[in-house]
Amino acid sequence: MKKSTIIFFTVLSVLFSAQNFKTKRGIISLDGVHVAKISNKSNIYTFMDLKETPMYTIEFIDKSIVDSVRDSYIKLNRVYNRDKTIELDYISPSAFSGEERSAVYTSIKGLKIIDNKGINIKTLDEIFKEVPKRKLDSKTKDAYTTRSKIDKLNIEVNKVGEILSNGVPVGYFTNLPVSFGSEDTITDKSFVDIEIYDAKSKLIGRYITTTKQLKTAGGKTFTLYREMSGRASILKYPTYKAIAERMAIMDPSFIKVQEKVIVGPVEKDNTVK
Repeated sequence: MKKSTIIFFTVLSVLFSAQNFKTKRGIISLDGVHVAKISNKSNIYTFMDLKETPMYTIEFIDKSIVDSVRDSYIKLNRVYNRDKTIELDYISPSAFSGEERSAVYTSIKGLKIIDNKGINIKTLDEIFKEVPKRKLDSKTKDAYTTRSKIDKLNIEVNKVGEILSNGVPVGYFTNLPVSFGSEDTITDKSFVDIEIYDAKSKLIGRYITTTKQLKTAGGKTFTLYREMSGRASILKYPTYKAIAERMAIMDPSFIKVQEKVIVGPVEKDNTVK
């Protein structure tokens, strides 16, 4: 048999095996046999046995990590044991599948919680004992690393343009637009760049409002908030906080993580004067 023919039948068998489940009016069927039920409330999908006893829930999460990088995954929880919620990857039968179909498909094909006998509690419990590792691509991993660094810095920008990290002044903005103070985002375009200085008045970098680019004093550049909408790239307006956060990542010397000050016990001075 030719190699192309083998590939054809392999793909065909995969397609047929991927189409042997059906969800209609909240009833999940596998190979034409009713095996479980599903309901949806506030985007949380509850899977039940045929007697409508809730067994587990799946919640879809789609969040922005940093800049334009997003992460989509599910939270799995057991109704009969809510000690732990786990985060997992999910799979969909097609790019156009909705959340409900993806939840069912993941339960059957991915996690194998549902089989031709119904909801397999043993398999469900095993997943919680040995949680499958998520398969993150390098871009998503890097984004989480960046997010972790940013969160530790705990950056805020006050009403006078000072940049604070964990409550400590570490720098400031200059050439602020008229809208500063009334708006968090930078929407004004100006030929005068917004400049960022550290606490010692050393120039760290600039934000170019006409191109929405950050440029460090050392020459590094970064375009903020490049997101995809269909096939077009959209440059959204950044906040002052986002600019300070990104500048701290681009120039590690700008802001150091402020260590927590630990005060020892106060001892009374009993010296006779």
